[in-house]
Amino acid sequence: MKPTRVTNSIRALRFAHGQMTQADLAARIGVTRQTVIAIEQGRYSPSLEMAFQLAHVFGVPLEEVFQYPEESS
Repeated sequence: MKPTRVTNSIRALRFAHGQMTQADLAARIGVTRQTVIAIEQGRYSPSLEMAFQLAHVFGVPLEEVFQYPEESS
């Protein structure tokens, strides 16, 4: 699996939402804890649907969960 350039704020968002564990988050979006770990570490890009589910769990816009770096010219 090729690493992604997309970064995310999932870990910070979990802590901001009452120290939500990776397991809690995984249960809320219907994936394994290992999947949440891989997404947090940038080793796995979630589907668009899963990305929206993550944003919904935290009650924030998608851009607050995932960021894509600008191309440097």
